[in-house]
Amino acid sequence: MPSFNHRQRIVDLLDKVQIQYKSLHHEATPTSEDSARVRGEDLSTGGKALVLKFREESEDGDNGFAIFVLSASRQLHTKAIKKEFKTKNVRFATADELAELTDGLKPGSVPPFGRPVISLDLYVDTSIEDNEKIAFNCGSLTDSIIMNVMDYLKVSTPTKIFSFSK
Repeated sequence: MPSFNHRQRIVDLLDKVQIQYKSLHHEATPTSEDSARVRGEDLSTGGKALVLKFREESEDGDNGFAIFVLSASRQLHTKAIKKEFKTKNVRFATADELAELTDGLKPGSVPPFGRPVISLDLYVDTSIEDNEKIAFNCGSLTDSIIMNVMDYLKVSTPTKIFSFSK
């Protein structure tokens, strides 16, 4: 796997467009609840980024995977994704697929950014818009960023925002 610093790429992107953020280095946080505790933020502020396969590979090179971001206090509602994309199957990327698609990331470390940080489409759940801030792991289980939600939506440029949580 190539060595890739996702945190630095995100920080560079935020600095380039002069967006304010808070960067934290902390103990490893394998769960959303652990992350909220060490960040001193409410669980709902957490942006949970999931890499999902939701469509078949296509001849144009689309591998059928994308990043879906929802509030850490909510659960994924796969029926909503199936309905939105008129598909029958939605599944999580395996650990090996995740590493291959994201330049080596492990489950729980995926930041809520698609292109240009990670070469996947980005879909954001409406639950993210319910908060003033978003807090997220930034390429590792020991680094987080906290920033304004409107700034996040502006810089992350989601492919689409729709409801896929419950």
